Amino acid sequence: MACRSCCCCSFGPLNEDNARFFLLALLIILYLLCGAAVFSALEQPKEKQAKEKWAQKFDNFTQKHNLSKAELVNFLRDYEEANVAGIRVDHIRPRWDFTGAFYFAGTVVSTIGFGMTTPATIGGKIFLIFYGLIGCAATILFFNLFLERLITVLAYILKACYERQRRWKGGMPQDNRRNSEGGDSLAGWKPSVYYVMLILCVAAVIISCCASAMYTDIEGWTYFDSLYFCFVAFSTIGFGDLVSSQHMRYENQSLYRLGNFVFILMGVCCIYSLFNVISIIIKQILNWILKKLDCRCCHRKVFRSRRNVVMPGNFRSRRNDSIETDIIHESETDGRRMSGEMISMKDFLAANKVSLAIMQKQLSETANGNPRQSGSNSRHNGFSDGVGALAIMNNRLAETSVDR
Repeated sequence: MACRSCCCCSFGPLNEDNARFFLLALLIILYLLCGAAVFSALEQPKEKQAKEKWAQKFDNFTQKHNLSKAELVNFLRDYEEANVAGIRVDHIRPRWDFTGAFYFAGTVVSTIGFGMTTPATIGGKIFLIFYGLIGCAATILFFNLFLERLITVLAYILKACYERQRRWKGGMPQDNRRNSEGGDSLAGWKPSVYYVMLILCVAAVIISCCASAMYTDIEGWTYFDSLYFCFVAFSTIGFGDLVSSQHMRYENQSLYRLGNFVFILMGVCCIYSLFNVISIIIKQILNWILKKLDCRCCHRKVFRSRRNVVMPGNFRSRRNDSIETDIIHESETDGRRMSGEMISMKDFLAANKVSLAIMQKQLSETANGNPRQSGSNSRHNGFSDGVGALAIMNNRLAETSVDR
């Protein structure tokens, strides 16, 4: 009996992907509401305090210098416009020389967008649209390829460690040793998604701690502010309240700017890859929630027993939660198929590979006069006679009659 109180039923017949989408959308909305409540509770008192402090300073300044409040407000608005163009009270580095423009281009293509530098001309804004469209897409592709290379390196390391351990325990078989020398097959050596997440977390923490030590010493920030800047920059959030490499002069300026570029590049690669891995884990959690809901509209219980079907071993066993299977086959179901979904030729051949191999072996045996001996029950029910393909079919019928 289909459940009628489930939220998925209101959208009509949904498959599992649609149910996962709506569940994720609901969880994101709840996550946003919780975040808004927490940030409002933490930051709103500070905002009110800052407004009261500014209003008091504004009144004291106008009274002390006998200025009109309207004139002072107009002057401050002029300064805000100049601030958008890059004018600051303190002396800072030029925004649009070649090095400044290169820094701006890096914040564009990496999607960080600190906001301290923005184009002011119409031509610059038009060029930014097309430049960012291509640059952001290319950079996202670079981050994805970085994650793939990391997974490949981890697979090589796992395979090498396993082979060395086998040699220490008493040697490897000769055929396995030849396969290991080829080194072109990494099937089955893809690391777990949790293992990759742990490595990326450790790498991101190490990079952030090292970069924070550099920013604390050179920029004069506190260590906590430096860690905060690292996360905001590496995650490409880019608020712009703290921005590195903005002063006119630094000690060892060229070395510092190179280190700043390397740290930001490595940090963005690690954090972006970490986001991808965490998204896979979130999808696994959503699948677990859908299983627990046990709603027939969005999750079919499967693996109904079928007679006379020989399933391959990899279909019977539980799927390995490796990073490869989660990324490439994340849309496939573990031994189940949705109602009304057509089976592809690839799945059909994979599911019947073992059955075809067994039937070919039986055909060869019966053709040579050595038919396969069935169980003791099948020999006494009259189905064991026949030659060739007929004998195979008789054996199948015998097994069916025994099951019944």
